[in-house]
Amino acid sequence: MKRNLTALVLSLALSGPLCPAQTSQPAEANDWKPSTLNQPGRQYPQVNSEGRARFRIVAPQAQSVSVNLGGTQLTKGEDGTWVGTTARPLDEGFHYYHLTIDGGTFNDPGTLNFYGSTRWESGIEVPAKDRDFYALKDVPHGQLRQILFPSQSTHTSRRAFVYTPPDYDKDQTRRYPVLYLQHGWGEDETGWGSQGHANLIMDNLIAEGKTKPFIIVMTYGRQPHHERRDDLRHNQRHPDRRPQKF
Repeated sequence: MKRNLTALVLSLALSGPLCPAQTSQPAEANDWKPSTLNQPGRQYPQVNSEGRARFRIVAPQAQSVSVNLGGTQLTKGEDGTWVGTTARPLDEGFHYYHLTIDGGTFNDPGTLNFYGSTRWESGIEVPAKDRDFYALKDVPHGQLRQILFPSQSTHTSRRAFVYTPPDYDKDQTRRYPVLYLQHGWGEDETGWGSQGHANLIMDNLIAEGKTKPFIIVMTYGRQPHHERRDDLRHNQRHPDRRPQKF
């Protein structure tokens, strides 16, 4: 009987029309929210729960507007506003991007600017599923301090951002370990504090008892071209005084 039932099922399956299965594209999630990195009060760009990004640019005289994230081409409306959505979801986390308008490169006026790819660019944040570890929480907070210091290697004044843990100033005799944290390619000393949320990560780890308090020093890891030229001329004039440390 089992054999007969199997034959019947196979017969019914094979007697159906032989046609390719039709799949429909899933509907785009309509739960758009302004990016957390937008200028105050600006509604665009937006991100939805799928990780797609939507852009809106007012450029009534423009002939072409695109976003370099996924090569997204915007479409012009009757009111002169250009709108477009990324074809695919973006990876979770922070993304640099810029606009191309009639061949020129511009930042999105709706977002804050961040230094990356050796220039100030627009930024958009796709919320990560594990973003709790860098969320702003009701815990004791350290400070992210801007420090100016003379550089012996470049003969200029340089800048660093220094994270100090909560209660750092309460005991001037206490000593802390120090982490010198380098930025990524094309970034600068602002990267870990702004895009990387280093201070919030540390605040949360310390509050949860997952790390002992320590200091983080973040400074610019490259020497600008004009400083290298000045340094070369200095070394040529003073070969016995070449700098030995940063």
